[in-house]
Amino acid sequence: MKSLSSMAPPPIAPLSIVLAFVVQLSLLPGCSPAPPGAAVAPAETAVAPPPRHDIERLMAFDEIAGPDFSPDGELLLFTSKRSGVANLYVMPVAGGAAEALTDSDETVLAIGWFPDGERVLYASDRGGDELYRLFVREPDGATRDLTPGERLRARFVAWAPDGASFFATTNERDPRHSDLYEYSTADYTRRRLFTNDDAYQVHAVSADRRLVALSRIHDNAHTDCFVYEVGSRRLRRLNAQGRRIACVPQEFSRDGRHLFLTSDEDREFARLERLDLASGERTTVLSLDWDVTGARLSSDGGRLAAFVNHDARTVVHLFDAATLERQRVLDAAPATVADFAMSSAGAIATVESAGDMPGDLRLYPAGAGAPARLVDSLPPGIAAGDLVQGRVVRFHSHDGVIVPGILYVPRGIGEGETRPAAVWVHGGPGGESRIGFKPMVQYLVNHGYVVYEINNRGSSGSGKTFYHLDDGRHGEADLDDVVASRQMLIDTGLVDPHRIAVMGGSYGGFMALAALAFRPDVFTAGVNVYGISNWTRLLANTPAWWEDLRRLLKSEMGDWEADPKRFEAISPAFHAGTIRRPLLVLQGANDPRVLPVESEDIVERVRANGVPVEYLVFPDEGHGFRRKANQVVAYRTIREFLDRHVRDAAPPAAAQPDTTGGETAERP
Repeated sequence: MKSLSSMAPPPIAPLSIVLAFVVQLSLLPGCSPAPPGAAVAPAETAVAPPPRHDIERLMAFDEIAGPDFSPDGELLLFTSKRSGVANLYVMPVAGGAAEALTDSDETVLAIGWFPDGERVLYASDRGGDELYRLFVREPDGATRDLTPGERLRARFVAWAPDGASFFATTNERDPRHSDLYEYSTADYTRRRLFTNDDAYQVHAVSADRRLVALSRIHDNAHTDCFVYEVGSRRLRRLNAQGRRIACVPQEFSRDGRHLFLTSDEDREFARLERLDLASGERTTVLSLDWDVTGARLSSDGGRLAAFVNHDARTVVHLFDAATLERQRVLDAAPATVADFAMSSAGAIATVESAGDMPGDLRLYPAGAGAPARLVDSLPPGIAAGDLVQGRVVRFHSHDGVIVPGILYVPRGIGEGETRPAAVWVHGGPGGESRIGFKPMVQYLVNHGYVVYEINNRGSSGSGKTFYHLDDGRHGEADLDDVVASRQMLIDTGLVDPHRIAVMGGSYGGFMALAALAFRPDVFTAGVNVYGISNWTRLLANTPAWWEDLRRLLKSEMGDWEADPKRFEAISPAFHAGTIRRPLLVLQGANDPRVLPVESEDIVERVRANGVPVEYLVFPDEGHGFRRKANQVVAYRTIREFLDRHVRDAAPPAAAQPDTTGGETAERP
């Protein structure tokens, strides 16, 4: 997945972040089973409608992430937004109240316990600027910043198995590249292990500190794996040179003899392999008709967890790391395993999320046994039956290509009744909408909207072939899928054809704008959440640390320097004169990926058409709205906009010929 919403590797690696980063590098979608034709009305329509909930009540859920067991296995560290912003909490594994460890006004991301079980490592940025810094929470509650300098990015890589150190990268030497450092857990002194001069990504360090596992992106189908030998400074390629395969290192075995990696060599889907570093022999650990998106070893190195994207849900397969015998499969169906941790004693902590479950924290005992729920994430006053499970629905697009997505239908639709609807387009290019709890979606569905999260061609999760169908055709082939999804919704018999909005965030925001500009009569209104309006401008102003990802984007979208006319042709800013449907734009002022000028420009141009345009900027947000107070405002604004311009829209008048001489955008 090479998405603007997840392109830069974050500072830590809980499961949700491992998946985002690994898919970003591996570029490997899953499989697409044969679909039905158009979607059919789900059985939920026969039940009574639930009570309507305001957004404040819905947002009162407990948002859990980043669980980590203390070294003795007695405590769980995690982040929660109970304060309105993600902060660190700790609770006994045996159950009981959670205690806050931090009280920050900025988002805090849990990394984990120090080996002494007294200190905690975490990361944080400022106002969503993505310049992450590493911090230690000392036993007395004091905070220590380990990041050497300003305006740089640090990223945690791994703890050393012996507990004497941990590994992290920073781009302090060169803003374009991140070097690898080893930090002492005793006094925080550090030494550089790897000097990065060619946009490598660092994945793992061997227990003896002799080897570093790296990858390097060449294009959107080609990522090489390397092992760097610290002593000799020798760099060894692990896959055949020149072959367009996606290879991503995961973990070294504790004895340093093997490297676990994912690869799509000679197949449609990513498998998990164990590579013998001496002989070059590869052993397949897990190969399915879905992507293996990542793997992780337990702290003692004895167990191996493999993460599988199973039709938009994460399923975890557990193996004996030495024998490769599969021991257990954690499938939380219909929920997804959103986060995951293993204790040294064999217990497992998960965060499990679904449409009717924001993210319960569960504890699986060592061996077999049913899990215990440590945190019930449902908001007070809201029952699971008030919420709606999304289900994967596939349809045939305009040219017969099978396109998947996740459909949410309000409960209690009467016979013959139709509802307003919204098509949501995910970020990217190359992202994927996944099963899980999305408060904005649940809020809209609770207020009567049908919502379809389309995974248009070019998305991850539906096969390598499907993933590459939009290469060089962005804003064209994928846009046609979005348009075709409107007809799929109409064919359910549940949706009013004259009350369908198009919405999206990041790349999906661009798609929403493109739909309004290039297919101006298809959707009733549009919502653009920090989306791209001018591709040439955006690609000329990418962050310095996107050095490797510029190569990827050129192979994915084309060369914007060599062919600027192509990018002007698909950029809505140059065709804003054709937008005549109401538009809502939301933006974070600190967004380092899609700069505020992208939103400001399209707002000014569309307002010049006399079209209703609303613009909302959050001064303390970046690429994604993290603060609950801001999320409340954003989601309420979206729903009220849709109520005015979609739900309450007047039926269209009979079509009249255009005699105004107005601009008509050429179909890209």
